[in-house]
Amino acid sequence: MRSSKVVHVVSAHAEGEVGDVIVGGVAPPPGDTLWDQRRWIAEDGTLRAFVLNEPRGGVFRHVNLLVPPKHPEAAAAFIVMEPADTPPMSGSNAICVATVLLETGIVEMRAPVTEMVLEAPGGLIRVRAECRAGKAERIAVGNVPAFVHRMAVPLEVEGVGTLTVDTAWGGDSFVVVDLDALGVTLEREAARELAALGVRITAAADAQMPFVHPERPDWTHHSFCLFAGAVTREGHALRARSVVAIRPGKIDRSPTGTAVSARMALLHARGEMGAGDVFTGVSIIGSTFEGRLLGPAQMGDLPAIRPEIAGRAWITGTHQHMLDPDDPWPGGYRLSDTWPGG
Repeated sequence: MRSSKVVHVVSAHAEGEVGDVIVGGVAPPPGDTLWDQRRWIAEDGTLRAFVLNEPRGGVFRHVNLLVPPKHPEAAAAFIVMEPADTPPMSGSNAICVATVLLETGIVEMRAPVTEMVLEAPGGLIRVRAECRAGKAERIAVGNVPAFVHRMAVPLEVEGVGTLTVDTAWGGDSFVVVDLDALGVTLEREAARELAALGVRITAAADAQMPFVHPERPDWTHHSFCLFAGAVTREGHALRARSVVAIRPGKIDRSPTGTAVSARMALLHARGEMGAGDVFTGVSIIGSTFEGRLLGPAQMGDLPAIRPEIAGRAWITGTHQHMLDPDDPWPGGYRLSDTWPGG
Protein backbone atom coordinates (compact mmCIF):
# COMPACT_ATOMS: atom_id res chain seq x y z
CA MET A 1 0.00 0.00 0.00
CA ARG A 2 1.36 3.39 -0.99
CA SER A 3 0.76 6.38 1.23
CA SER A 4 2.33 9.78 1.64
CA LYS A 5 0.99 9.96 5.20
CA VAL A 6 -0.42 7.64 7.85
CA VAL A 7 -2.63 9.05 10.60
CA HIS A 8 -3.30 6.68 13.50
CA VAL A 9 -6.77 7.03 15.05
CA VAL A 10 -8.67 5.37 17.88
CA SER A 11 -12.39 5.78 17.27
CA ALA A 12 -14.82 6.27 20.14
CA HIS A 13 -18.18 7.71 21.03
CA ALA A 14 -19.51 9.30 24.21
CA GLU A 15 -23.19 8.60 24.83
CA GLY A 16 -23.69 8.35 21.07
CA GLU A 17 -21.58 11.27 19.81
CA VAL A 18 -18.49 10.31 17.78
CA GLY A 19 -15.19 11.60 19.18
CA ASP A 20 -12.25 9.97 17.40
CA VAL A 21 -8.74 10.52 18.77
CA ILE A 22 -5.58 10.95 16.68
CA VAL A 23 -2.84 9.16 18.62
CA GLY A 24 -0.03 9.30 16.04
CA GLY A 25 1.14 10.45 12.64
CA VAL A 26 0.50 14.19 13.12
CA ALA A 27 3.10 16.63 14.42
CA PRO A 28 1.95 19.21 17.00
CA PRO A 29 0.88 22.44 15.29
CA PRO A 30 2.85 25.63 15.92
CA GLY A 31 1.82 27.87 18.80
CA ASP A 32 2.94 28.90 22.27
CA THR A 33 -0.41 27.96 23.82
CA LEU A 34 -3.17 25.44 23.15
CA TRP A 35 -5.34 28.38 22.09
CA ASP A 36 -2.73 29.41 19.51
CA GLN A 37 -2.47 25.82 18.26
CA ARG A 38 -6.26 25.61 18.03
CA ARG A 39 -6.33 28.78 15.95
CA TRP A 40 -3.55 27.51 13.65
CA ILE A 41 -5.44 24.27 12.95
CA ALA A 42 -8.65 26.22 12.27
CA GLU A 43 -6.98 28.68 9.91
CA ASP A 44 -4.74 26.17 8.12
CA GLY A 45 -7.56 23.67 7.55
CA THR A 46 -5.40 20.89 6.10
CA LEU A 47 -5.76 18.40 8.95
CA ARG A 48 -9.43 19.26 9.43
CA ALA A 49 -10.11 18.52 5.76
CA PHE A 50 -8.17 15.26 5.80
CA VAL A 51 -9.97 13.71 8.77
CA LEU A 52 -13.41 15.36 8.59
CA ASN A 53 -14.18 15.43 4.87
CA GLU A 54 -15.22 12.40 2.85
CA PRO A 55 -13.96 9.80 2.11
CA ARG A 56 -12.46 9.49 5.62
CA GLY A 57 -14.95 11.58 7.56
CA GLY A 58 -18.44 12.98 7.45
CA VAL A 59 -20.60 15.62 9.08
CA PHE A 60 -21.31 13.28 12.01
CA ARG A 61 -17.64 12.99 12.99
CA HIS A 62 -15.56 14.89 15.56
CA VAL A 63 -11.81 14.27 15.71
CA ASN A 64 -9.41 15.12 18.55
CA LEU A 65 -5.68 15.64 18.10
CA LEU A 66 -3.51 14.63 21.05
CA VAL A 67 -0.66 17.12 21.57
CA PRO A 68 1.95 17.60 24.32
CA PRO A 69 0.49 19.71 27.12
CA LYS A 70 1.72 23.24 27.74
CA HIS A 71 0.71 23.30 31.41
CA PRO A 72 2.93 21.36 33.85
CA GLU A 73 -0.07 19.86 35.69
CA ALA A 74 -1.55 18.23 32.59
CA ALA A 75 -0.91 14.60 31.66
CA ALA A 76 -2.01 15.22 28.05
CA ALA A 77 -3.64 17.86 25.87
CA PHE A 78 -6.12 17.72 23.03
CA ILE A 79 -7.52 19.95 20.29
CA VAL A 80 -11.08 19.32 19.11
CA MET A 81 -12.06 19.46 15.45
CA GLU A 82 -15.82 19.61 14.84
CA PRO A 83 -17.60 19.83 11.45
CA ALA A 84 -17.52 23.64 11.24
CA ASP A 85 -15.55 24.72 14.33
CA THR A 86 -12.34 24.11 16.23
CA PRO A 87 -13.78 24.80 19.68
CA PRO A 88 -12.13 25.63 23.01
CA MET A 89 -13.67 22.66 24.79
CA SER A 90 -16.12 19.80 24.32
CA GLY A 91 -17.56 17.58 27.02
CA SER A 92 -18.30 14.53 24.87
CA ASN A 93 -14.89 14.78 23.21
CA ALA A 94 -13.13 15.17 26.56
CA ILE A 95 -14.86 11.99 27.77
CA CYS A 96 -13.76 10.17 24.58
CA VAL A 97 -10.18 11.43 24.94
CA ALA A 98 -9.97 10.39 28.60
CA THR A 99 -11.35 6.94 27.76
CA VAL A 100 -8.89 6.44 24.90
CA LEU A 101 -5.92 7.62 26.98
CA LEU A 102 -6.75 5.15 29.74
CA GLU A 103 -7.88 2.14 27.74
CA THR A 104 -4.93 2.27 25.31
CA GLY A 105 -2.42 2.67 28.14
CA ILE A 106 -1.17 6.12 27.09
CA VAL A 107 -2.03 7.17 30.64
CA GLU A 108 -1.78 4.49 33.31
CA MET A 109 -5.15 3.24 34.53
CA ARG A 110 -5.58 2.79 38.26
CA ALA A 111 -8.65 1.02 39.63
CA PRO A 112 -11.08 1.84 41.09
CA VAL A 113 -10.50 5.54 40.30
CA THR A 114 -7.95 7.28 38.08
CA GLU A 115 -7.56 11.02 38.41
CA MET A 116 -5.73 13.14 35.88
CA VAL A 117 -5.55 16.67 34.51
CA LEU A 118 -6.02 17.30 30.79
CA GLU A 119 -5.48 20.52 28.89
CA ALA A 120 -7.88 21.84 26.26
CA PRO A 121 -7.57 25.17 24.43
CA GLY A 122 -10.19 26.57 26.82
CA GLY A 123 -8.18 25.61 29.91
CA LEU A 124 -7.42 22.78 32.30
CA ILE A 125 -10.01 20.11 33.02
CA ARG A 126 -9.82 17.66 35.90
CA VAL A 127 -10.88 14.10 35.13
CA ARG A 128 -12.05 11.42 37.55
CA ALA A 129 -12.46 8.04 35.87
CA GLU A 130 -14.18 5.08 37.49
CA CYS A 131 -12.24 2.06 36.24
CA ARG A 132 -12.69 -1.68 36.49
CA ALA A 133 -11.16 -4.65 34.64
CA GLY A 134 -9.37 -2.47 32.10
CA LYS A 135 -12.45 -0.40 31.28
CA ALA A 136 -12.99 3.28 32.05
CA GLU A 137 -16.63 2.81 33.01
CA ARG A 138 -17.57 6.41 33.75
CA ILE A 139 -15.76 9.71 33.26
CA ALA A 140 -16.43 12.83 35.32
CA VAL A 141 -14.97 16.03 33.89
CA GLY A 142 -14.41 19.12 35.99
CA ASN A 143 -15.05 21.58 33.19
CA VAL A 144 -13.78 25.10 32.59
CA PRO A 145 -15.91 27.85 34.20
CA ALA A 146 -19.39 28.38 32.75
CA PHE A 147 -21.19 31.73 32.77
CA VAL A 148 -24.32 33.51 31.57
CA HIS A 149 -23.84 36.09 28.84
CA ARG A 150 -27.37 37.40 28.23
CA MET A 151 -30.75 36.44 29.66
CA ALA A 152 -34.20 36.79 28.13
CA VAL A 153 -33.29 38.92 25.12
CA PRO A 154 -35.31 39.18 21.88
CA LEU A 155 -33.98 37.59 18.71
CA GLU A 156 -35.55 37.97 15.27
CA VAL A 157 -35.40 34.78 13.21
CA GLU A 158 -36.63 34.92 9.62
CA GLY A 159 -39.62 32.69 9.10
CA VAL A 160 -40.06 32.18 12.84
CA GLY A 161 -40.56 35.63 14.32
CA THR A 162 -39.28 37.05 17.59
CA LEU A 163 -37.85 34.54 20.06
CA THR A 164 -36.76 35.15 23.62
CA VAL A 165 -33.34 33.58 24.08
CA ASP A 166 -30.45 33.33 26.51
CA THR A 167 -26.78 33.14 25.65
CA ALA A 168 -24.23 31.35 27.81
CA TRP A 169 -20.78 29.78 27.88
CA GLY A 170 -20.09 26.22 28.98
CA GLY A 171 -16.67 25.83 27.39
CA ASP A 172 -18.22 26.96 24.10
CA SER A 173 -20.83 29.58 23.19
CA PHE A 174 -24.57 28.85 23.05
CA VAL A 175 -27.78 30.57 22.10
CA VAL A 176 -30.46 28.89 24.21
CA VAL A 177 -34.09 28.62 23.11
CA ASP A 178 -37.06 27.48 25.19
CA LEU A 179 -38.32 24.46 23.34
CA ASP A 180 -41.93 24.85 24.48
CA ALA A 181 -42.07 28.36 23.04
CA LEU A 182 -41.20 27.00 19.60
CA GLY A 183 -43.73 24.20 19.63
CA VAL A 184 -41.32 21.66 18.12
CA THR A 185 -40.63 18.14 19.30
CA LEU A 186 -37.40 16.51 20.44
CA GLU A 187 -38.18 13.20 18.79
CA ARG A 188 -35.72 11.55 16.41
CA GLU A 189 -38.06 12.13 13.47
CA ALA A 190 -37.58 15.89 13.89
CA ALA A 191 -33.76 15.78 13.82
CA ARG A 192 -33.37 17.26 10.33
CA GLU A 193 -35.87 20.05 11.06
CA LEU A 194 -34.19 20.86 14.37
CA ALA A 195 -30.72 20.90 12.82
CA ALA A 196 -31.74 23.34 10.08
CA LEU A 197 -33.69 25.56 12.48
CA GLY A 198 -30.86 25.58 15.00
CA VAL A 199 -28.35 26.76 12.41
CA ARG A 200 -30.71 29.59 11.39
CA ILE A 201 -31.11 30.66 15.01
CA THR A 202 -27.34 30.56 15.56
CA ALA A 203 -26.75 32.68 12.45
CA ALA A 204 -29.37 35.19 13.57
CA ALA A 205 -27.73 35.47 16.99
CA ASP A 206 -24.33 36.07 15.38
CA ALA A 207 -25.75 38.82 13.18
CA GLN A 208 -27.74 40.59 15.89
CA MET A 209 -25.72 40.15 19.10
CA PRO A 210 -22.16 38.88 18.78
CA PHE A 211 -20.94 36.80 21.68
CA VAL A 212 -18.57 38.59 24.07
CA HIS A 213 -16.13 36.47 26.07
CA PRO A 214 -14.46 38.49 28.86
CA GLU A 215 -11.08 36.76 28.40
CA ARG A 216 -11.13 35.77 24.72
CA PRO A 217 -11.82 38.87 22.60
CA ASP A 218 -11.31 36.89 19.37
CA TRP A 219 -14.27 34.63 20.22
CA THR A 220 -17.31 36.54 18.95
CA HIS A 221 -19.65 33.89 17.52
CA HIS A 222 -22.21 31.46 18.88
CA SER A 223 -21.16 27.90 18.10
CA PHE A 224 -24.42 26.12 18.86
CA CYS A 225 -28.16 26.45 19.37
CA LEU A 226 -29.45 24.65 22.45
CA PHE A 227 -33.14 23.71 22.32
CA ALA A 228 -33.85 23.49 26.03
CA GLY A 229 -36.68 21.28 27.21
CA ALA A 230 -38.62 21.88 30.42
CA VAL A 231 -36.85 21.02 33.67
CA THR A 232 -38.49 18.62 36.11
CA ARG A 233 -37.40 18.31 39.73
CA GLU A 234 -37.67 15.56 42.32
CA GLY A 235 -35.85 16.69 45.46
CA HIS A 236 -32.28 17.48 44.40
CA ALA A 237 -32.63 15.69 41.06
CA LEU A 238 -33.27 17.92 38.05
CA ARG A 239 -33.84 16.49 34.59
CA ALA A 240 -34.51 17.88 31.12
CA ARG A 241 -34.40 16.77 27.51
CA SER A 242 -32.45 18.95 25.13
CA VAL A 243 -31.11 19.05 21.61
CA VAL A 244 -28.03 20.88 20.37
CA ALA A 245 -27.78 21.85 16.71
CA ILE A 246 -24.20 21.87 15.41
CA ARG A 247 -23.14 23.83 12.34
CA PRO A 248 -23.41 23.27 9.42
CA GLY A 249 -26.54 21.27 10.26
CA LYS A 250 -26.42 18.17 12.46
CA ILE A 251 -27.76 17.17 15.86
CA ASP A 252 -25.53 16.14 18.74
CA ARG A 253 -26.33 12.55 19.63
CA SER A 254 -25.12 13.08 23.19
CA PRO A 255 -26.56 15.58 25.69
CA THR A 256 -23.53 17.86 24.92
CA GLY A 257 -21.30 18.42 27.93
CA THR A 258 -20.69 22.10 27.27
CA ALA A 259 -24.46 22.58 26.84
CA VAL A 260 -25.14 20.88 30.18
CA SER A 261 -22.56 23.22 31.71
CA ALA A 262 -24.13 26.31 30.10
CA ARG A 263 -27.60 25.17 31.17
CA MET A 264 -26.43 24.76 34.76
CA ALA A 265 -25.01 28.30 34.70
CA LEU A 266 -28.42 29.58 33.59
CA LEU A 267 -30.30 27.51 36.18
CA HIS A 268 -27.94 28.74 38.91
CA ALA A 269 -28.34 32.36 37.81
CA ARG A 270 -32.13 31.99 38.08
CA GLY A 271 -31.90 30.42 41.52
CA GLU A 272 -33.18 27.08 40.20
CA MET A 273 -30.05 25.01 40.91
CA GLY A 274 -27.70 25.02 43.85
CA ALA A 275 -25.15 22.98 45.77
CA GLY A 276 -26.23 19.36 46.15
CA ASP A 277 -28.46 19.40 43.08
CA VAL A 278 -27.81 17.05 40.15
CA PHE A 279 -28.91 18.00 36.65
CA THR A 280 -29.39 15.19 34.14
CA GLY A 281 -29.41 16.20 30.49
CA VAL A 282 -31.15 13.76 28.15
CA SER A 283 -30.26 13.61 24.46
CA ILE A 284 -32.41 12.98 21.41
CA ILE A 285 -31.44 9.28 21.52
CA GLY A 286 -32.09 9.00 25.27
CA SER A 287 -28.47 9.04 26.47
CA THR A 288 -27.58 11.11 29.53
CA PHE A 289 -24.91 13.29 31.10
CA GLU A 290 -25.05 14.20 34.77
CA GLY A 291 -24.07 17.69 35.85
CA ARG A 292 -23.09 19.05 39.27
CA LEU A 293 -21.99 22.43 40.61
CA LEU A 294 -18.50 22.22 42.08
CA GLY A 295 -18.56 25.82 43.32
CA PRO A 296 -18.39 29.45 42.26
CA ALA A 297 -15.88 30.86 39.79
CA GLN A 298 -15.07 34.09 38.01
CA MET A 299 -14.63 34.76 34.31
CA GLY A 300 -13.24 38.25 33.87
CA ASP A 301 -15.78 40.51 35.55
CA LEU A 302 -18.58 37.96 35.25
CA PRO A 303 -19.71 35.54 37.97
CA ALA A 304 -19.39 31.93 36.86
CA ILE A 305 -19.75 28.38 38.12
CA ARG A 306 -17.39 25.42 38.11
CA PRO A 307 -19.41 22.64 36.45
CA GLU A 308 -18.78 18.93 36.45
CA ILE A 309 -20.23 16.65 33.78
CA ALA A 310 -20.18 12.86 33.82
CA GLY A 311 -20.91 10.21 31.22
CA ARG A 312 -19.61 7.13 29.42
CA ALA A 313 -17.60 6.44 26.27
CA TRP A 314 -16.77 3.34 24.28
CA ILE A 315 -13.95 2.61 21.84
CA THR A 316 -15.32 1.42 18.50
CA GLY A 317 -12.18 0.65 16.52
CA THR A 318 -8.74 1.67 15.34
CA HIS A 319 -7.85 3.12 11.95
CA GLN A 320 -4.86 4.08 9.88
CA HIS A 321 -5.95 6.84 7.54
CA MET A 322 -3.74 6.98 4.47
CA LEU A 323 -3.24 9.19 1.42
CA ASP A 324 -2.24 7.61 -1.86
CA PRO A 325 0.05 10.12 -3.62
CA ASP A 326 -2.09 9.77 -6.78
CA ASP A 327 -5.41 10.45 -5.00
CA PRO A 328 -6.97 13.40 -6.89
CA TRP A 329 -8.84 14.53 -3.73
CA PRO A 330 -6.12 14.80 -1.05
CA GLY A 331 -8.27 17.12 1.04
CA GLY A 332 -11.44 15.13 0.52
CA TYR A 333 -14.78 16.60 -0.49
CA ARG A 334 -18.23 17.57 0.76
CA LEU A 335 -21.58 17.20 -0.96
CA SER A 336 -24.82 18.76 0.20
CA ASP A 337 -26.72 15.46 0.10
CA THR A 338 -25.14 14.59 3.46
CA TRP A 339 -23.17 17.73 4.39
CA PRO A 340 -25.45 20.82 4.62
CA GLY A 341 -23.98 23.62 2.55
CA GLY A 342 -21.33 21.28 1.14
